[in-house]
Amino acid sequence: MIFKRLRGFRFKDFPIGYKLIVTYILLTAFPMILLVYFSYIQYARSVEEQIGEYMPRFLYQANADVEKHIDELTKLPENLFNSESILGILRRQSYDRRADLNKDQYNMNSYLARTYTNGRNADVLGVYVVSNNRVFDSSNVGFKETGWGNTIMEFVRGFEPSGKAEIVLPDEIDLKLETASPYLFILKQINDDDNRRNLGTMLIAVDLTFIDNIVRNFEKNERADLWVMNASGKIIYHTNRRFIGTVDAEKDRYPVLNGSFRTDVTGEQRLVSVNQSTGRGWTLVHGIPLRELTEKADTVRNVTLFVIIAILLLTSVIGIMISYNMTRPLKKLTGLMKSVERGDFQVDLKVQSGDEVGTLARSFNSMISTIRELIQKNYQIEIRQKEAELYALQSQINPHFMYNTLETIGMAVEEGESDQVVDMVTLLGRMLRFSVSNQSKSVSIAEEVQHVKDYLTIQKFRFEDRVHFEIAQALEDTDFQGLYSPKFILQPIVENSIKHGLESRKALDIHISVGLEFGARSGKRDVVIRIWDNGPGIAAERLNELEKSLKKISFEGRSSHFGLINVNARIVMMHGPDYGLQLHSIVGKGTEVIIRIPMIHEEMTANAED
Repeated sequence: MIFKRLRGFRFKDFPIGYKLIVTYILLTAFPMILLVYFSYIQYARSVEEQIGEYMPRFLYQANADVEKHIDELTKLPENLFNSESILGILRRQSYDRRADLNKDQYNMNSYLARTYTNGRNADVLGVYVVSNNRVFDSSNVGFKETGWGNTIMEFVRGFEPSGKAEIVLPDEIDLKLETASPYLFILKQINDDDNRRNLGTMLIAVDLTFIDNIVRNFEKNERADLWVMNASGKIIYHTNRRFIGTVDAEKDRYPVLNGSFRTDVTGEQRLVSVNQSTGRGWTLVHGIPLRELTEKADTVRNVTLFVIIAILLLTSVIGIMISYNMTRPLKKLTGLMKSVERGDFQVDLKVQSGDEVGTLARSFNSMISTIRELIQKNYQIEIRQKEAELYALQSQINPHFMYNTLETIGMAVEEGESDQVVDMVTLLGRMLRFSVSNQSKSVSIAEEVQHVKDYLTIQKFRFEDRVHFEIAQALEDTDFQGLYSPKFILQPIVENSIKHGLESRKALDIHISVGLEFGARSGKRDVVIRIWDNGPGIAAERLNELEKSLKKISFEGRSSHFGLINVNARIVMMHGPDYGLQLHSIVGKGTEVIIRIPMIHEEMTANAED
């Protein structure tokens, strides 16, 4: 069913207006949208690649700065060795009096405050020294737990020092400072250089907020996550504080330890960059959603799409208006052509534009005007043809012509000239058959000549020695039989000659010649028929009037020369003004009528009559 519908969906059958709109959208909208799409994809990919290359270098530098600062903090316990009195307190293992213990406690705490917590080291939150079951401390922030001293002492007893500074996370001691800042402890054993004895252990609570200052110098995007984790994946620092102390379970599945990669573990496409330090094995990680990287590109894309849609809507409205203005004359032309199909040629398409549509409208109007003229011309030709046929028929059945012919036949019967009777009856019958049987506008020259020869022969039987005629044809037999002429073009002229010639002449000579001559006006070889008689001729004034009447090519009703005018008008209408009749006459000498027609073959007559 779907395929049938698709087969029935033929774009070529759509109206031109729809085709213009669809074509416009295909040629403008799709390329613009594809351009925006591929530009956006290319830009987003370029941003991702740049961040992917830049961020690992930044992490390397940031990781080095963090490690350098931690290294500086691990050297703080060495400051205890700057005071012999402090070392003496640490070397003292017992007290005889409580007052001595309190005095050492005071002196030690004061020293720790002066050395570590009173402004010199901004990142130190507190310092705790465990020595010989004593806990000395100086801090800017207290613990939430009340028995924190015993907790620290128990932790130090269970910790196996390695001689180097160790990093201890808060959850390992199970103590929490009253501050919300991320922190850790630096633990280091204090050894007496003189006797290699262990004097105690120092823990320094370090505020990790300094990492914020380091990383924010490079990354200012609030939507980006930065975190530091140790070699086991435990997060030491995180821009989102709630993740501190948790373990990054994905660490072991990171495809690289130094570099960038894309991941969607959280259900969101993110670009993750990592760098692992060679010293402590800390890993600094930077993660940012890809949509944050392409935020500006997304904005440009959305604005561009909005502008494109607005432009498309605006241009579509303009396109529809243009299409409507273009197709409206065509629709009107279609309606007028249907009217023409129904036979109404009185139509006129009024389009004033100078474009192709205007040219088409003018061509249509010209074509319709030409058709109207051709119809009118053909109509007039038909009328004249019928008039000629009627005239010829009337002439042949003219009571006088019939009476005279029949009287001649009767006299021949009385005189016993049976051969003449047979000939006259045969000729009369052939003339009548020629007039009524052939409905075509054109006949072969041989038929037309034979018809006028029959007519002249009957007149010869009637008038005997008063009429002499001669017909000479200079055409080849193939041309004589194959070339065509309008029907009834000779008899009206010959009849006119007999009518006017016998009025003033005792004997009338008629000479008819048929041949081919070059035409100066047509530029071609034409068929020329000359009818000459020795009649009284035509006076100059009358000859001028006749020539003017021939040039009008219009039907002016019957007159004494109706036959000449009719023949000339039909030839001009059928073959143009280069053809027709010419008159030469000298009063008292005779008249010559020249009929000039083109060389017409049978197939040309068929096309002309169609």
